Amino acid sequence: MIKPPLPGTSESITTADGLLALEEFFSRMSAYCAAVDFDSTEALFAPDVVSFGTKATIVSGLDNLRSQQWEHIWPNIDGFEMQLEQLHGTCNGDFAWGMLPWTSNGFNADGKPYLRPGRATAVLERRAGKWLCIHTHFSLAPV
Repeated sequence: MIKPPLPGTSESITTADGLLALEEFFSRMSAYCAAVDFDSTEALFAPDVVSFGTKATIVSGLDNLRSQQWEHIWPNIDGFEMQLEQLHGTCNGDFAWGMLPWTSNGFNADGKPYLRPGRATAVLERRAGKWLCIHTHFSLAPV
């Protein structure tokens, strides 16, 4: 398993292998989301990313993804973890896509935690030797 850089760092993903890039992307997203580290996460994304999320219906652009999705969710959950052992994906040239489930805990109005499982899809594109996320779709698991 790939160990992500510590929160507060923002190394690029430069491996030649698109499948390894996916594993590294999801590993870092897991660590950065759990640490509520928006700045390090931004280094993983293209400025022109387009996404869906558990809060945002659709957002275009990295600044909007951060302000309309991440900043509303990440500070209000706990124990976020991508299930890397369940990663499915493929690579074709400079594009790679992957999907996996994740888990986290939300909190009721009275502060009691509840399990908040979900799933994620990401599309990466290699630009100038760096893998950048151009699309994500995070959603809660169906009940």
